[in-house]
Amino acid sequence: MALITSSVLRLTFTTAGSKTFAITIPNPKQDLQQAEVMAVMDSIIASDLFLTSSGALTGIRDIKVIDTTTNDLFDPQA
Repeated sequence: MALITSSVLRLTFTTAGSKTFAITIPNPKQDLQQAEVMAVMDSIIASDLFLTSSGALTGIRDIKVIDTTTNDLFDPQA
């Protein structure tokens, strides 16, 4: 039994088909700045790295750092 804390960076883009596409990156560095994340997202859009089912990435929709704490109440015997 233990408390487990984790963190992810979720980058959400808009697509050519007016949908959203998200990339989740585990364990982001603690001192992320909005400007540096937006610059990376702009670079991803410009380089056309991802082609989704609703088309190419066209814009930045959202940036979130999500922290999760899990209280594991039961560990089965191995």
